[in-house]
Amino acid sequence: MSDRELKKLLEQLHRELDRTESVSAEMLEKVRELDADIHQLVASKGETEFFESVREQARALQTRFSVDHPVAERFVAQIIEILSKTGI
Repeated sequence: MSDRELKKLLEQLHRELDRTESVSAEMLEKVRELDADIHQLVASKGETEFFESVREQARALQTRFSVDHPVAERFVAQIIEILSKTGI
């Protein structure tokens, strides 16, 4: 897995959300949780159970962003793609 790619996408996602005024505090918290969980997943070398949980968490965020925040949704989609391709 490309740790660098994931970190870059997470940074881009955070920057995009910082520029967007209409993102709720709840959504920002969910993004922070996803960020922390991805870092933990990378450090754990991809425990299968945790991997599925993180991927589902990312999919839920993608769905919520799809209508109101299409740029953020694309970053999350790329994160999911990297996680899925590598299977950690």
